[in-house]
Amino acid sequence: MKAFVTRKIPDVGLQLLRAAGVEVTAHTEKRELAQEELITACLRHDALLSVGGRNKIDAVFLNACSHLKVVSLMSVGYDNVDVVAARELGIPIGHTPGVLSNATADTAFLLMMAVARKAFYLHNTIARGEWGFFEPTRNLGVELNGKTLGVFGLGKIGMALARKCRGAYDMPLIYHNRGRNEAAEQELGARWVPFDELLRESDVLSLHAALTPETKGLFNEAAFGKMKQSSIFINTARGAMHNEQHLLRALQEEQIWGAGLDVTNPEPMDPDNPLLNMPNVAVLPHIGSATVEARNGMAVMAAQNLIAGLKGEPLPFAVKG
Repeated sequence: MKAFVTRKIPDVGLQLLRAAGVEVTAHTEKRELAQEELITACLRHDALLSVGGRNKIDAVFLNACSHLKVVSLMSVGYDNVDVVAARELGIPIGHTPGVLSNATADTAFLLMMAVARKAFYLHNTIARGEWGFFEPTRNLGVELNGKTLGVFGLGKIGMALARKCRGAYDMPLIYHNRGRNEAAEQELGARWVPFDELLRESDVLSLHAALTPETKGLFNEAAFGKMKQSSIFINTARGAMHNEQHLLRALQEEQIWGAGLDVTNPEPMDPDNPLLNMPNVAVLPHIGSATVEARNGMAVMAAQNLIAGLKGEPLPFAVKG
């Protein structure tokens, strides 16, 4: 059996595939494959291991490659996949949930701290030779102790972040989900609130929900206008959940205090984007899962899904949507 892999992945995943007798072909060029190229490659293979969310696994692709026994994503999100079309064609889709929760929560925590103390901006002042005369009222940050953490989408990642914020800064937790998270309420004293109250009451608002038609563009001019002027907006979920022009305007007009982004809209971000030069903004290039532990775990789960699919067995980490 043959599998096409869209990126070089950690050796631990490749070793699992080869031990299972899977012949692996990997795309090693540092460029995105056009959909036509991906289709052509997959026509010569029995399975696809797609790394990241750039490749569109849409109805066009799936119908052209309806022979595939499995599509295994080395990612948690699957908004680039037409799950309905895959189901109709009998192609199982796997993903890698849970394994990157701590790594992504660490990234959200890092962004929160960097924004609060204007760390990225002040680092760049050193590089520009501007570390000079001391001014006691210039470039002041804010302290996080006792501030209210608001989480939009309180699942595993949000819980991991909340534990860090509670332990480090004794931050009370409010959240908004479609359903209640009773475990968070019991363990962390979390309080479910309506969406508008989440916007109004959060000192730090961190996004950890899935990208859906309901959440796409939800954080827009209207939402930012309801937030505290002293609040910090953090997005490590999906860039399409916030309107970047509206976010820029909210920061410029001081409707909110700061923002930390690991995901942008669009992605990658234009190097001339004014957000990159704002004192109270920190931007990272989508590194939420970029740890040895998380990427190894993702590679193992993706390999396990692919092997199960080739055997005609249920995927251990199947997309349920």
